[in-house]
Amino acid sequence: MNEKWVPEIVTPLKQDIVQVPKVIAQASGIRIFGKKIKSIIFTTDIAIIRNTDANAVIAVYPFTPHPAITKSIIEAADIPVFSGVGGGLTQGQRSAYMSLFAEAQGSIGVVLNGPTPVETVEMVCEAIDIPVVSTVTSIHTPIDEKIAAGVTMINISAGKDTAKTVKFFRDKYPELPIIATGGPTDESITETIEAGANAITYTPPSNGELFSQKMNKYRHLEKENDV
Repeated sequence: MNEKWVPEIVTPLKQDIVQVPKVIAQASGIRIFGKKIKSIIFTTDIAIIRNTDANAVIAVYPFTPHPAITKSIIEAADIPVFSGVGGGLTQGQRSAYMSLFAEAQGSIGVVLNGPTPVETVEMVCEAIDIPVVSTVTSIHTPIDEKIAAGVTMINISAGKDTAKTVKFFRDKYPELPIIATGGPTDESITETIEAGANAITYTPPSNGELFSQKMNKYRHLEKENDV
């Protein structure tokens, strides 16, 4: 069957966007509140979030979650946002309050870290009416009780063992929505999808790396024009 032609529209000022790998389109996607999500960009950089073709953003970071950060990202984004609400250092009522705030601001879901105690999961699930995502870092991550407590989907980030970890949990939970990191190549992304991931997270180049590429382009143009 021939692939359908998809018309594409860009403007001169919107050409330089961060594109996710096209192979992610092979994923089944996860439909949340009517929106099908296949590609999820992993960043808190507002400039990148405003200039990407990803279906959604996962905004988690290695600090205690703060309402000001959540608010800024959601206001800047023009795609759905999964907001980090702690679970490691930040637990209990604070995670529940952060979840309430994220929902009120428009998050499509909240993300809890791997070490989150079941008691915190229960508090978050009771407080909000949007999906609760639990992070998984290996096949040893305990999620049975968390799923029973109300976790809606899992986000697998297991380094080089991600595909293997996806298959482990897919075999155990055939219908559980699974988000997973795809790795750096089309081959690793395909492997992760074939292992059972429904959606793929993509880590973009940093703002500095993107700016470096653009500056090199400018230097090249200046050199050509000077000939």
